[in-house]
This record gives sequence, C-alpha cells and structure tokens, in this order.
Amino acid sequence: MMYKDFNEQIIELIGGKDNVKAVVHCMTRLRFTLKDENKAQTEKIKNMDGVIDVVSNNVAYQIIVGTHVNEVHKELIELLGMQRSNEDVPSGKKKNIIKAMLDVVSESMTPILEPIICAGLLAAFLSIIALTGIISPESSTYIIFDALRNAVFYFLPIFMAMSSAKRLGVSPYLAVALAATILSESINGVAGLNLFGIPLPQVTYANSFIPILLALWFMGYVTKYVKKIVPNSLQYFLSPLLIMIIILPTTLLFFGPLGFYIGEGIIGFFNLLMEYIGSWFVMMLYSALQPFIIMLGAGNFIMPVVASLIATNGYDPAFISSATISDIAVGGAMLGYFLRARNNKQKQLFGTVTLSAILGVTEPAIYGVFVKFRRPFIAVIIGGGLGGLFAGLTGVKAYSVAWGLFGLPSYIGQGDFRNFWLMVTAVIISFVGAAVAAYMLGIPADETDTETKNEQTKSTDTNALKLRSTTLSSVSEGELIQLSEVKDQAFSTGALGKGIGIIPTRDKVYSPIDGEIVIVFPTKHAIGIKGANGEEILIHIGIDTVSLEGQFFNIHVEPGDTVKKGQEIGHVDFEQVKAAGFDTTIIVVVTNSGDYLDVIPMQNQTVQIADESMNIILE
Repeated sequence: MMYKDFNEQIIELIGGKDNVKAVVHCMTRLRFTLKDENKAQTEKIKNMDGVIDVVSNNVAYQIIVGTHVNEVHKELIELLGMQRSNEDVPSGKKKNIIKAMLDVVSESMTPILEPIICAGLLAAFLSIIALTGIISPESSTYIIFDALRNAVFYFLPIFMAMSSAKRLGVSPYLAVALAATILSESINGVAGLNLFGIPLPQVTYANSFIPILLALWFMGYVTKYVKKIVPNSLQYFLSPLLIMIIILPTTLLFFGPLGFYIGEGIIGFFNLLMEYIGSWFVMMLYSALQPFIIMLGAGNFIMPVVASLIATNGYDPAFISSATISDIAVGGAMLGYFLRARNNKQKQLFGTVTLSAILGVTEPAIYGVFVKFRRPFIAVIIGGGLGGLFAGLTGVKAYSVAWGLFGLPSYIGQGDFRNFWLMVTAVIISFVGAAVAAYMLGIPADETDTETKNEQTKSTDTNALKLRSTTLSSVSEGELIQLSEVKDQAFSTGALGKGIGIIPTRDKVYSPIDGEIVIVFPTKHAIGIKGANGEEILIHIGIDTVSLEGQFFNIHVEPGDTVKKGQEIGHVDFEQVKAAGFDTTIIVVVTNSGDYLDVIPMQNQTVQIADESMNIILE
C-alpha cells in the first residue's frame, strides 16, 4: 500500500476505527461522518505531511489531501474494514433532519460524478465532431456514443441507488432492482396504471433522484423491521421478497409521486427565480461565492438539481455555467498571485494551482492558498461576480454537465455558437478580472516564510548589512507589543500585513514615515499613508473604535497631504475612548508586506516618538 502509514496515522488521529461511521471522498477531500468529532485531533491532522487542510462543519469532517484522494480513499477503506455495508454501525449522536438529508445527497452524488462528468465531456466532444462534419449526427457511430451520454442521465435513479444504498442501510442489489423496476417501460411515464384498484399518477422516474432516495430511506427502516421478525434460518429466502413486496407498492403509491412533485417544485422554484429575479442575479451570486460553498463541503448539492433542470428544460440556465466561471476566476486569482510573487516557492505553488483550477479542480487553490492568504476570496468575488453577471445578462445556457476549460465546447449544444462565444467571453471576464484584482490586492504576509527569513537575518549579520532597508518610527509614546498580541484576529493573524501594536500613554498620534496621506476613514479611526518606496502603512487607532463614529478623534490631515516622519497627524482622547469600553491599542501594519523581503518588528519595549518600531527590508 502506497498510503498505508498516512492512512494509519489519519485513523489514529480521528479517534480510531470505532469512531468512523462512514467515509467517502470528492475530488480532493476525504469526507468522514464521525460518531464523536471531539475525538478528532484536528491540529495534529493539519500538521501531517500530505494534508492540505481540515474543515469541520455541520455537513462532514473533511480532510483535504489533494487530487490523489481516490487512491488514498481505496486504501483507507481497506484499513477501516468498511467494504461491507455499515448499516449496523451504531448511530451515535442524532443529527437534525436537514443535516442528515444533506449528508445523504452529498455523499451519494460524489461517487457518481465520474459518469456524469464523462457524459458532459462526451457531449462537448460530440458537438465538435458533428459541427466539423467528421461524423454526421444521423450516423450509427454518433448515435452509439450519444446513447452513452443519454444513458447516464436516464438511468440516474440506478446510479443513485448504487451510491446511496449502503449509506441508507439497504442491500445495494435490492436498491438497484427497485430503481430498474420503476424505470421499466411498463411503469416509467405510463398513464392509466392502478395498483389494487388504486389509480397511480403518471410519474416519469427517468432523470430523477428524489423518488429513489425517498424510497430507499423507507427501505432502510423496512429492512431493519423484516430482519427482526424473520427467523435467521429463513432470512436469505424471505427477507428480500418481503422487503420488495412492501417497498414497491409504497414507492408507486406514495414515495414516487411525492419525490416527483418535490423535484418538480424545486425546478419550478428555480425557474420562477430566473423569471422574476433574473438569472443574472443567481449567476453573479453563485459565481462570486462558490469558493465559500466548496469550503462548506456543499459543492455537490447542486448536481441533482442541475441534472433535473437539463432533463426538464434541455439545459441548465445558471449553475454549471456559474461553477465554470468561478473555477476560471480562481485560476485567474492564482495567476495574479503568480505574477506578483517574488518568492520562488510561492511562484511554484501559485503556478500549480492555477492550472488545476482552470481545468475545474479548485480545492488545492482554495485550501492551499485562499484560506491562508484570504485576499484571493475578494478577487474571485470581483472577477467571478463580473463574469457571472455578464453570463446572466446574456442568457448563457449549459447544455450538459461539464465544467472547467475542457467543458467549454459543450456550450455549443446543437450548433448554438452564439451561446458558446458568450460563455467564452464570460470566462475571459472572470479570469482577467480576478487576476487583476488579485495582483492589485497583493500577497499578505506569509508567517512561515517570515520565520525562515528572520532566522537567516539573525544568523547572517554580514549579509543583512548589505540589504537596503527603511525604518518606521513609533506612532505614539507607549508600550510596543507584537502584532500577535493584539486582541483583533484580523490583525493578529497577519492577514492584513505585518506590523506592531502600541499601547499609548499620550494622546498624540504621529506619522511613522515620510509619505503621502492616501486615506482618512470617515470615522477618523484609521489613516493610510504611502511612503516614498511604495510602503503602504495602515494606522488603526484602537480596536472596534469605528463604533465611536469619530467621537474623541481629532485628525489633522486629509488625503493628498504630504507628511514627514514624526509629524503630529492627530489627537485622540484615549482616556475617553477607554472609558467608553474600547481597547486603545494603536495598530500599525505594512499592508503590502509581501512586496518586500521582510518586515521586522522591534522587540517589546517602552517607546518614544523618535524610537524605531519596524524595519522594512526593501531588497
């Protein structure tokens, strides 16, 4: 086994085999359903070699390992001994009904993404060869390959039965038998049927997923009941028969129609949303926010809806297009970072995740870069939102389930070149918009690189003397503290740049550098200064003092003013600020820290106006 040691360590750190109820995977993540998440040692798992990140939420306990997750998962399943159904696993703590439903849908969709993606890309390929005249759409060759594409969606209930059976505690073979039965020519979409004299509604089960999931959920309870009442010696013969005799009529009379109407309701809701609010709003919102949806582990929830939309309308008016636009925007943001980065290690990382995102796999970028640096989220909101807005306003449609760069030809459909070029334009807008936004936003401080550089700086004093640097003076008299000690997570984590804090003992605030005032916030609690070497300095006076709306603050400068180091730029009544219940710490950060070799804060000490507070290593 290639990943035996890795998986054994994972099993140990999540609380052992007995703590695992189920485990599936998506393109980059192992998704665990744990009996007790408190037993999982999350921080130790995060620090493992081969683990990108860990996300724990109401949907699942997720360990992000990368695109080789399929191989990791196969060996993990063997080590856990979970090849058989886990229907007998104790339930542990109870989930709420919404969470349980989301778990089942998400974990059932993940295994069948493989044939769905295959069908989507095949549709794109068939569109291209048909339009180029290589193969005629009327030819037997075309019809045979097109049958594969149609079959994946037509037999969706069978795929869902296979993937959800164990999760719902039923026999996979009985589940498939039920799905095949309701898809048979004598039942699927047939009008005028009756059962025991009771008329059955006309229901089309092909291309659906809700009816079979509801039926299998009920089958799980029937299975448990039948196993209790049938003697062990007759289980093999009688249990399957009794289960199917009960479940088939119940499905046709109740769960089938109920699931069908729920599906129709979902489609109707989205159609109304598109009609009255506009697809532009839905596409803009989804394109901008998909990275957050992926982080919540909810990226697959739209797939059944998309399949139903395509089956009903012949196209998806929003979601697959938005997913592609967002994925390309993620790639654009990473290209912007690649162009901005000076560190070779960072360049290698950004270049690698750029390609995978453009091809439709964004988890390495989201968990490897976005979570760490944060600003790329803003870049995707900008780029993805613009691309989604354009696609929505121009009515872009997805004719099949295919996303990423290779999925673009599927937008041609049956010769709809206008739709294709509009989608290409939307993708270009999102890519360029996100790349420019990411480049402009810059790369926040990388604490790991900082530690390495600090060690190198301390151990190579001779080389350090050769570096060109500039110093920042203290913005006030008081106690200098490290940024990590500041009681504001946005600053203490280094997300906004490297810097320091000053606990003031006097009411005056001074400029730490020669430069130009670029911004004074309306509430007067924050000032931005740009230095002669491009240093972008943010002076944030107090914590959460924006709520004071300028009260107790008297700022002497305005945007456009030129200031000198040590010049008084404001007066703040810190005693009144403190009496109002606010922390008076003045936070000073270099917001474009990533543009320089390093930003080194002074040690904790009492400082006067002329004292140094930070040293910026320019080159």
